Amino acid sequence: MMLILNESDWDELYEQAPITCPDNLIVDEFEALTGVPTRLGQGYSRGMELSPGVWLNFNDVEYHQDFINKTPTHNHPIQIGIFLSGSFYCDIHTTFDETHSYFSGSGISPGYVESYRSGQRFTCVNVEILSDVLDSLLTDNRQQPSDRVRQLFQGEDWKVAFYPTVTPAIRAIAQQMWDAPYRGELKRLYLQAKVMELLVIYLDLITEEPTQTRIRPGLKPETIACLHHAKDILDTRLENPPSILELAQQVGVSDRTLLRGFKQLFDTTVIGYSMQQRLKRAEQLLRRGDRTVAEVARLMGYGSLWYFASVFKRRFGITPSQCLAGEKSVLL
Repeated sequence: MMLILNESDWDELYEQAPITCPDNLIVDEFEALTGVPTRLGQGYSRGMELSPGVWLNFNDVEYHQDFINKTPTHNHPIQIGIFLSGSFYCDIHTTFDETHSYFSGSGISPGYVESYRSGQRFTCVNVEILSDVLDSLLTDNRQQPSDRVRQLFQGEDWKVAFYPTVTPAIRAIAQQMWDAPYRGELKRLYLQAKVMELLVIYLDLITEEPTQTRIRPGLKPETIACLHHAKDILDTRLENPPSILELAQQVGVSDRTLLRGFKQLFDTTVIGYSMQQRLKRAEQLLRRGDRTVAEVARLMGYGSLWYFASVFKRRFGITPSQCLAGEKSVLL
């Protein structure tokens, strides 16, 4: 029987997953090991932050259950995914396997459904990079990236994605990362270098790929009214914003119309607008001075204090603590 999971189901299962380390696996201090829910299969995920804004993850899983995982619309970083064994299907992309890799730009990812089959071992190398980090790497030499590379930076618009063939060179690098011959900080430096090597290869590959286009729908008067209603709902639910699907149902449009129409009408995405309004409210609360930074972050729905501080500083040019201390914002 096919198991169908949504985001909350997935999170709940993984919170209860046992963590087992294979006998032949040595995990360094900067790595975090997570398990696989026994209901789905067995294996592990090994993740690490190589440098600020650059993450690397290794997955080694054998599924014993057919299942579908539904992921909602979300903000998306720069991402490289290389599959060393196994395969799975994604309804908005393609079938990922040992011959097709994944290279995605940053921006907004639409919701998607992934389908996994039992009886196979799934291993992959996954890299995620914040857009600001890649942008600084590309512009350090004072030369602007080409239009092809600029596709990777969509901000609050739909992201673009590419599916390069896994060449022998790409597979060799991924395998070298998997079997890193060093330990400790030397291992971290080695993996940083390999990530940069992969990034250069993929940036070179996309210069030969066609540019993706995003359809911008025309808006009917009744649709515009629904979108304004959606905006009003977001304004009144800053502390607990509705999901895209919930919001679409409340205003009487499809989630696709909501996402595309909102961007066209207000020149920002639903998620981007909600985030900006939450940050404005957070700044107001901090300036009142009667709550701590942690309390304001929690009140505005930020589970990670580090992430709250990061997006706050990006928006206002100062940290939440500086704002609480009375310093003025340096960005408009």
